[in-house]
Amino acid sequence: MTQASEIPLGRAVAYPQAYDAGLLFPIARADKRAELGVGAPPPFVGVDVWNAYELSWLDARGKPAVALAELRVPADSPRIVESKSLKLYLNGYGQTRFDDAEAVRARIARDLTVATGAAVAVALLPAARFGELRLRELDGACIDDLDVAIDDYGPPRAEYLRTAAGAEVEEALVSHLLKSNCPVTGQPDWASVQVRYAGVPIDRAGLLRYLVSFRLHSDFHEHCVERIFMDVLRRCAPRRLAVYARYTRRGGLDINPFRATPGYGDAGNPRGARQ
Repeated sequence: MTQASEIPLGRAVAYPQAYDAGLLFPIARADKRAELGVGAPPPFVGVDVWNAYELSWLDARGKPAVALAELRVPADSPRIVESKSLKLYLNGYGQTRFDDAEAVRARIARDLTVATGAAVAVALLPAARFGELRLRELDGACIDDLDVAIDDYGPPRAEYLRTAAGAEVEEALVSHLLKSNCPVTGQPDWASVQVRYAGVPIDRAGLLRYLVSFRLHSDFHEHCVERIFMDVLRRCAPRRLAVYARYTRRGGLDINPFRATPGYGDAGNPRGARQ
């Protein structure tokens, strides 16, 4: 089991001047999933979409190049990668020469596949195409303006989740009020979250109270989303369910976990205004 004292996050470290795959720090998913009561196989599929905004390397003649990277880690990978270790790893590319961008992409994909234990898809967007990026918020009805009083900020309270009267619906509910904290440093992690489902209506006020109850909770992004998915599935029993959280970046990286019942949509990569 990973010890918190071993994680590079939260410790002063020297930034690398050369490529080193050994900087990547994997963390097993199994321990947290056991805590959440996630069975085998889990009731969800999904992906963790990472965006890296600070990727640079040297070309074969020593001239720097830059790109944005999209990394897709399958939810069925046995391991995740701790975020600061990924930042340190990517920084090592800054003074390392590569023949071309494809060599960089292939090297990142190879190393992350080894670290996570599953095939990681990597795409690079060159600087010439940065202008193609557009902001797009998560689709759905925002529940943040509901007239509710809230005084519970943690730990997460699944009992707030309940269904409401009415015929079955298929809808997406969105909140920009999700906040949790890094389990190592205590730094805040901010996110927008979409809960999309088909089934008996979910009580919106209860869902908002539940999401706000993560405010003082400490956990990694992936674990928070899996907790939300499992709690909604158990308490509200939708026929189909997808949970997607878009976290704001830290250290040039954002992490966006997506979990869904099999066959219920895909993650996409909609970059919100806060990202």
